[in-house]
Amino acid sequence: MTKPIIQVKDLSVYYNNKKALNDVSLDFYPGEITALIGPSGSGKSTLIRSINRMGELNPEVTLTGAISYNGQNIYSPRTDVVELRKEIGMVFQQPNPFPMSIYENVVYGLRLKGTKDKEILDQAVEESLKGASIWDEVKDRLHDSALGLSGGQQQRVCIARVLATDAKVILLDEPTSALDPISAGKIEETLYGLKEKYTMILVTRSMQQASRISNRTGFFLDGKLIECNHTRDMFLNPRHKETEDYITGKFG
Repeated sequence: MTKPIIQVKDLSVYYNNKKALNDVSLDFYPGEITALIGPSGSGKSTLIRSINRMGELNPEVTLTGAISYNGQNIYSPRTDVVELRKEIGMVFQQPNPFPMSIYENVVYGLRLKGTKDKEILDQAVEESLKGASIWDEVKDRLHDSALGLSGGQQQRVCIARVLATDAKVILLDEPTSALDPISAGKIEETLYGLKEKYTMILVTRSMQQASRISNRTGFFLDGKLIECNHTRDMFLNPRHKETEDYITGKFG
């Protein structure tokens, strides 16, 4: 039996006194995409931000419970947050390339680590852009601004930026919701092609997207994890009435 790479145990998250996540326990496995679905405000993004320790950037956020990565508590005082975020990368809803060249966007994390060797940087750029399925589109314009790319291309450069730091886990917060259907389809194909090598956690509003590319799906409602199961079982035979109502479009 494969061991989970991330384990969330009894996690509750509060914004001031408002409970955004309520006692959530969930395991994530290597080489899988887990989709998190549920209505807006149900706690999905709060969960993945907690896995990346982004909540602590907000003084109103408090957290109880535990999250472990490879068996280590990520909220331990001994955890190096910079190192953690290199291994657990994040891709946001709006593409957010830096105002610099495509090349410099991809090597940004490597330069922060002190990597200066041009051969290593060049190789990382090519491998990461190939991994993000955009190398052929940009290989002749690596030194042009990433801001000149289309939204879908920008999002794939952001995925390449995560891959270049040797991330093991990729958190994706509705990465296709701001894109047109063709660009969204390319991102889906990219993610599907990467899942053998990475653990991915995908927050999505699209149940079609969850059913197409994820191995497991978790359904959230009002800050609670209602159920999580293999995606096919979840969509064909949900265990809870709330899940069935959401999947069949009765609310949400």
